[in-house]
Amino acid sequence: MTGPATDAPTRPRSSGVGYAVAGVLVVIALGAATRFLEQQVPRWADGTGFAGVAKSIEFPVYAIALGLLGNVVLSRLALRDALSAGFRTEFFIKTGLVLLGASINLKVLATAAGPAIIQALLLISIVFGFTWWLGGRLGIEDKLRALLASAVSICGVSAAIAAAGAVQAKREQLAYAASLVIVFALPSIFLLPWLAGVLGLSDAVAGAWIGGNIDTTAAVAASDAIAGEDALQIATIVKTTQNALIGVVAIALTAYFALKVERRSSSEARPTIGQLWERFPKFVLGFIAASVIGTLYLQWGGDKATITTVNDLRTWFLIFAFVAIGLEFSLRGLREAGWRPIVVFASATVVNIVVALGLALVLFGNFTVS
Repeated sequence: MTGPATDAPTRPRSSGVGYAVAGVLVVIALGAATRFLEQQVPRWADGTGFAGVAKSIEFPVYAIALGLLGNVVLSRLALRDALSAGFRTEFFIKTGLVLLGASINLKVLATAAGPAIIQALLLISIVFGFTWWLGGRLGIEDKLRALLASAVSICGVSAAIAAAGAVQAKREQLAYAASLVIVFALPSIFLLPWLAGVLGLSDAVAGAWIGGNIDTTAAVAASDAIAGEDALQIATIVKTTQNALIGVVAIALTAYFALKVERRSSSEARPTIGQLWERFPKFVLGFIAASVIGTLYLQWGGDKATITTVNDLRTWFLIFAFVAIGLEFSLRGLREAGWRPIVVFASATVVNIVVALGLALVLFGNFTVS
């Protein structure tokens, strides 16, 4: 396996417990450094011209960057393959997504998100379909275009992670999709509130537009902090509604790839229910269960601080996941993908902006924020 920038000599992969523990410790140390940078960089930049950008940068940026740095160092020391048993990317990702479910309050969706549900269903269907179609026209490999379509149409990195589990994508493909989400989300934080003011959009329409566009929940919150508190309320409902559909899309992708994509490239017979269940990403069930449990917990008078703690734990696991992605990353997958995924993602982002604006105007044009 090659490092991110060079072919470094490597020692044979070791299955020893000592190496695995050392690998986990490397992930934890880089994860702690990620959290430190996430919290301190905005403070360091406060009062400077970079303050706005510093506040908008989310943990995946630092985590992947530190993971890639560790990748280079360990490859140079011929230690990366030996320690890789501790880079438990899949475990960290799945655990983080299960914990994400606890923040999805089903009661809020059922009682306050009627227009948001309609917007989410239409927006996801249109944007996912366009991205999948354009990716196919440009010859992008099916697994990568599934990640790109999920990321741009649903909720960015979290959706890409869920899709990766459903279609069994390569780690390089997930890292590529996550990087594109981050690159396109950062300018949107400042651009969309400005455009909302230029277009004279109401708070409800602006919130629905921003919530349906920006591909990470934290970036949505940052953008609507600029747009205003009323816009933030609507954007949070819209984005939460889209987040809740992660499980539905993961189930659909699992079935589609098993029944069509993989059968198309082989002579295998139609998979049985048992085979579908075997490859189905079980963490999706955990995501749904966590959402139900979290909703019932709050409904029965539970302390919101507990949910906050769970969310913080989720962040830690996702930080570890992105660190591990960086540590295991290889340029081979990106070289093979080339420029085409960037064109697809950029085009889909434009479509997402236009379609989301139209839906927001129709569904939230007469909506009053109480």
